[in-house]
Amino acid sequence: MVSPSDSDPAADALPDYRRQSPAVAARFAALRQRPVVLEIDRLGRQFAGEHGPVTALRDISLQIHRREFVCVIGPSGCGKSTFIRLLAGLDTPTSGRVLLDGKPVTGPGPDRGMVFQGYTLFPWLSVTRNVMFGLEMQGKAATEAERDALQWIDLVGLRKFAHAYPHQLSGGMKQRVAIARALAASPRILLMDEPFGALDAQTRAQMQAHLLEIWRNVDVTIFFITHDLDEAILLADRILVLKANPGEVQELIEVPVPRPRRLDQLTTPEFLATRRRLDELIHPKVAAHVASERLPIVRLTQLGDDVE
Repeated sequence: MVSPSDSDPAADALPDYRRQSPAVAARFAALRQRPVVLEIDRLGRQFAGEHGPVTALRDISLQIHRREFVCVIGPSGCGKSTFIRLLAGLDTPTSGRVLLDGKPVTGPGPDRGMVFQGYTLFPWLSVTRNVMFGLEMQGKAATEAERDALQWIDLVGLRKFAHAYPHQLSGGMKQRVAIARALAASPRILLMDEPFGALDAQTRAQMQAHLLEIWRNVDVTIFFITHDLDEAILLADRILVLKANPGEVQELIEVPVPRPRRLDQLTTPEFLATRRRLDELIHPKVAAHVASERLPIVRLTQLGDDVE
């Protein structure tokens, strides 16, 4: 893949992605003063392979502060899904540890909400009952659980659909219910594994805006896996870039785009400079002699049928 600066001379005029405006620098200074909610300490995970151990993740360390929004990106094979499963307590690390509020993560718990790419709603339950489910599992009475559930349904803008069933909802609406259900248990951190990956572009943009608005109004820290570079820049305070085979920290980027974020910021110099850096990390330039080679083509049409 060709970097933006190779195809567009104007890209050379972009600012350094590490340069921050005074307002952005002040925001990061304040963020670093907040308590550390999640500490990832030299985390590693190996799996048994046909020819010996396969290392999915190696020596990952990161501290995430209260109400911070962290995105993780990386090429295929970098271990993103393994990473988030370890944080959720759905898998056990081979080395290192995960601490939530200073306590080791040893399994799933209500202090971590999880939203997957697939629509993981119970199809036989209404929107309200889906959101109530975790609250009732925590021991809340039905009337109290319903009251709390409706508050979260209001927050995600689905009060009119409180009595609808999942098959009556669009994909974006289903994910809003999934977010409400995850937040209803008041988790310390919301783990999101490519939650908008199955949505069309327009719905995805709407969900990004919804999520930012929810995050602004809820005391929750968000850890968000994505493969979409623009999405990472639009949402995150910091972006953790992993490299593959094994998954290791390649770079941790403080996003210089001011908040509050809007879709029209996708063309600002700060956004484009960050996008260019992510492209360099995720899609390194192919050697010129490889890029210029012509692939062998087998003709499958009759001569004279050319379309060029």
